[in-house]
Amino acid sequence: MIELTFLGTVNGIPSRERNHPAIALEYYGENKETILLDCGEGTQKQLTLASISFMKIDKIFITHWHADHFAGLIPLLATMNLEKRTKPLKIFAPDAERFVSNILDIGYFGVRFPVEAIDVSYEGDEITKIDDAEEYEVFSIPVLHTVPAVAYCFKEKDRWNIDLEKIKKLGMRRGAWMKKLKRDGVAEFQGKKVKIESVAKVSPGLKVVYTGDTRPCDTVVKISEHADVLIHDATFLEGDEEVRGKAHAHADVKQAGKIAERANVKQLILTNISRRYKDASEIEKEAKKAFKNVKVAYDLMRVKVKN
Repeated sequence: MIELTFLGTVNGIPSRERNHPAIALEYYGENKETILLDCGEGTQKQLTLASISFMKIDKIFITHWHADHFAGLIPLLATMNLEKRTKPLKIFAPDAERFVSNILDIGYFGVRFPVEAIDVSYEGDEITKIDDAEEYEVFSIPVLHTVPAVAYCFKEKDRWNIDLEKIKKLGMRRGAWMKKLKRDGVAEFQGKKVKIESVAKVSPGLKVVYTGDTRPCDTVVKISEHADVLIHDATFLEGDEEVRGKAHAHADVKQAGKIAERANVKQLILTNISRRYKDASEIEKEAKKAFKNVKVAYDLMRVKVKN
């Protein structure tokens, strides 16, 4: 299971209701892991309000280096240090080495734990695997914004579910060999070689995509295909061309809906909402003209993603 907590959902300037962008993704696998998608100003306070321990975060993925998406890193790193963190922290981003180095050089706070900056490609249109954990992978792809920017895809690895009735019918018993079978795809039982496809069915892993800030683009469709959840920038309502314009490089809500439809995703969640909109129902209504299964995120909203 994956649980998403929307810590901040505004575009640009925060309001009383909406904080700067950040999403906590908690993955409940063999071991629970917490990662952070963007880290706008005030993120550590939002984590506290959501009862999510920032000390449990081991990986942070920054979509781009606009302040509303990263400025929370500075106080978050300082607090981790004050809380005597010792375990490493990985920060993924376009040009990560340069920007993380600059952040660590600000002021006198310093850190006494390892911070690894991992550069993410922001040119072209190819999907790149940037992290490979035991139970999941993270991919990135460039998107269209006013500065180098990427979208991220969290993909749980496919799981094999062994048919215990079939095992029994074949005269085999449960045991340690089954763990090897799941891990390697083949194992031996009493000298007989067993292939996993002969006794098990594959269960596709969960898939969550987050765009950050972007104009509508084919790369988002490409990385989002058949996703369980697509979290898309939806800053303006359709028809706000005079305030959106090309310079803003954001999608409107109907454009985000069309992307979700093209990618055949199961659920669309809109975030990065302009503070000018006080009533989210208007945004949702417009988005549903292009895609039916849509939600508009609000601060501290939680969404569980399950098979």
